[in-house]
Amino acid sequence: MSIRSLLILQEGPGRPSASWTLESTALTIGRSDSCDVVLVDREVSRRHASIRHEGDHWVLFDLESRNGIRLNGNAIARATRLRDGDTIEIPPSYRFVFLDGDATAWTEAGHALRLRVDTENRRVVLNGQPIDPPLTVPQYLLIELLASEPGRVFTRDEVCDRCYPGFTDGVSDLAIEGLVRRLRKRLAEVAPGTPIIAHQRGYGYQLLI
Repeated sequence: MSIRSLLILQEGPGRPSASWTLESTALTIGRSDSCDVVLVDREVSRRHASIRHEGDHWVLFDLESRNGIRLNGNAIARATRLRDGDTIEIPPSYRFVFLDGDATAWTEAGHALRLRVDTENRRVVLNGQPIDPPLTVPQYLLIELLASEPGRVFTRDEVCDRCYPGFTDGVSDLAIEGLVRRLRKRLAEVAPGTPIIAHQRGYGYQLLI
């Protein structure tokens, strides 16, 4: 099964980073509570934009919004096909990134993976087999974070806050990459050859289960 496409919020006043999985139907963006992505901002139209699946790709539509949409820095006036890594701006303050699941090389194996995180005892069970010896504290905290919302992309800062609380400013990118690499190695002991953690370059990490 391919990784699902994602819409990731990079910038927005008063909003933490967030991501939305794109299913086979349309995803709407706007100020109205009926939208899938709700932006509480008077400069955003009630139904500002939508992203719809057409054929084998996703298309961005301006729903006759007041302030328009910018795709990769350019205003659009018609339905436009989205490509992996495109940036979508909802003026004046919101910036999203589109990640196309079909563009990534990561795929799951043909069998289902079953992951259970025992928060009480801080143990991880994969496909019915406990990870033994137990994960280190940072490794456990990372898989616990990713497993809390499978498919969501967690940013570097979110990983730092969970795995190295109090040391966010002193944790290098190499340290985070090393932590992910070691966790992948431990998980591969139980499920060899099966990608479980994906790195969306420049954005963060997600659990594929």
